[in-house]
Amino acid sequence: MIMKKTGIGFLVLIMLTPLGLLAPGSAWGEWDLGEIKKRIGFIPKGMAHFNGIIKHLLPDYGIPGFGHSFLLSALGYILSAVAGIIAITLVFWLVARFIPEKHKSSLE
Repeated sequence: MIMKKTGIGFLVLIMLTPLGLLAPGSAWGEWDLGEIKKRIGFIPKGMAHFNGIIKHLLPDYGIPGFGHSFLLSALGYILSAVAGIIAITLVFWLVARFIPEKHKSSLE
């Protein structure tokens, strides 16, 4: 039952992600290097180094090769949410898989 409620909660959150398209400007922490330099006055060395190495699956939450209509942008947000939930679930599953369970003591 808890898994069903959790799944419904995730589904609701996924469907609400396109609301970000209605907000003006960029979301906190989603800035490119130019915006970071404007905000703090410099570009941190590590960010500058890894900027060209790390590639985005869905840059700007869009689907590469498609237009930028509201509907396609909303679809990109939804796909990003699904990809994020899958990635986080996979990480937690892997961590849980390799952490040994504590066995209950026979004294309890």
